[in-house]
Amino acid sequence: MSRLPAALLLAGAVVLGASLLSAGAFAQSENEVYDRIEELHGNAEAFDRPLRQLVRAMRSDDAESIAGLAEYPLTVKANGETYDVENAEDFVENFDDLVTPETRRAVGRQQYQDLFVSSDGVMLANGAVWMGAVCEDNACGDSHWAIIAINN
Repeated sequence: MSRLPAALLLAGAVVLGASLLSAGAFAQSENEVYDRIEELHGNAEAFDRPLRQLVRAMRSDDAESIAGLAEYPLTVKANGETYDVENAEDFVENFDDLVTPETRRAVGRQQYQDLFVSSDGVMLANGAVWMGAVCEDNACGDSHWAIIAINN
């Protein structure tokens, strides 16, 4: 087989896979998501609580709780701009501008089995929010899960 047809076949498979994933046709179990988190980041057991807190806080527009789940400085993309939010107080003061109602609704409906896990972290709501395991020190013996980016 020549390289061109093989490359076209591969490109088609990538496009098909991406469209199935974005359409939700790619089914994965909660166990598969958990295992992927553990494989790439470790500390998968500790991910559940902050995820549930974030989903609940987004449903109720609880800016303080969401701010408490973030790692600062936090990069937020909103309104065609990129902001570096320095602390929780700034996040709460500017919450309505930093987290759109669409992002709040999407994260508020997040299901565990629909999470996307990569080496960058765990993606919620098709990339609207990313959470990551943040090291407590340089040795990274301990970590905590936090919001590491918001992309409205």
